[in-house]
Amino acid sequence: MTTQARADGEEHEAEQGYDKLESTPLVGEPRDVLAGAREPDSPALDLVLSGTVFFDIVLTGLTAPPASGTEVPAEGMGSCPGGVANLAVAASRLGLRTAVSAAFGEDVYGDFSWETLERQEMVDLSASRRIPDWHSPFTVSLAYRGDRSLVTHEHPSPIPLWEMARGLPQARAAFVSLCPDRDLPEWALTQSGNGAKLFADVGWDESQTWCDSVLEQLEHCHAFVPNAIEAMSYTRTGSPASALARLMDYVPVAVVTDGPRGALATDQLTNESAEVEGLVMEAIDTTGAGDVFGAGFIVGTLAGWPLEQRLRFANLAAALSVQHTGGSLSAPGWADIAAWWVRAHTGQSESERRLARDYAFLSELVPMPWLPTEQRRASATIGLRH
Repeated sequence: MTTQARADGEEHEAEQGYDKLESTPLVGEPRDVLAGAREPDSPALDLVLSGTVFFDIVLTGLTAPPASGTEVPAEGMGSCPGGVANLAVAASRLGLRTAVSAAFGEDVYGDFSWETLERQEMVDLSASRRIPDWHSPFTVSLAYRGDRSLVTHEHPSPIPLWEMARGLPQARAAFVSLCPDRDLPEWALTQSGNGAKLFADVGWDESQTWCDSVLEQLEHCHAFVPNAIEAMSYTRTGSPASALARLMDYVPVAVVTDGPRGALATDQLTNESAEVEGLVMEAIDTTGAGDVFGAGFIVGTLAGWPLEQRLRFANLAAALSVQHTGGSLSAPGWADIAAWWVRAHTGQSESERRLARDYAFLSELVPMPWLPTEQRRASATIGLRH
């Protein structure tokens, strides 16, 4: 099955083969970057998450933003699981054994999201539940000029997420989104107390009060990965660097992402600091890029990579994801990374030679020579499922 749905013509082209790497993203066989660290008594899972899975419909290539009383054509569209599924799929495609606790309606949207995650993306849903007579959460994403707008429809789950999350098995790491109006959930504290590294991000504060209680929750966390605006707002600082310095008072590993400008971080456990520039690629849909960055950073952390490599790898994963439609199904796999590395390290321009130097660590992670794989991604359009 093909992944992207920029337009019907591209989907048909992708079904014909892998002769054009640029138009057909590949996932390939999973690569277990933690193979050397797995012991008989170590956790069976690498990463657990709990949250809302949305059924996303993404419209791309808008000629103009929609205005009241008008009709705007879109060049492409895709359908995929969204919300917490974005990070889960990204982590699974990069080789982490991942489990999600979420509610799924017994409607066609829930069917599609469940089957895509469990059967095609190998995400463990044993702590998730199907709920009859409940409408699955739903989002329409409008991608326009490198950004996107969202329209969301959601009813609260009849089974609280925290209750379902109690069923998550112990893992090496857990991911949680911090909220100013409630404490860290019990399941996350249990994971952390039993040895899991707790990674956290934070959503946009609609009240714009940027409550200090969010930062206080970081005492239980291993790493915090906000974007620059969030980091500066919560720390009352005026630059990403100043925000990073302030966050060091709260959490061992602090990362501030700044979109195409890159990311900066400090790891007080390894006494490392790093700042890397972003990778600018053609943006079709930016939905979920921050989640993909987070997944890449978790992979590098669990694998024990140096901080600079963790940031570069996360930047690369996020940059590759914006080239395709959908927050979850645009996430790169190892074949995507291999295809990019083949081009980067064989390039002759000065910028390509610099990329080859900066990303030389990929030569130890990507099999060479690399050949395309016959394995394909989940379909990004519910109407074209087989």
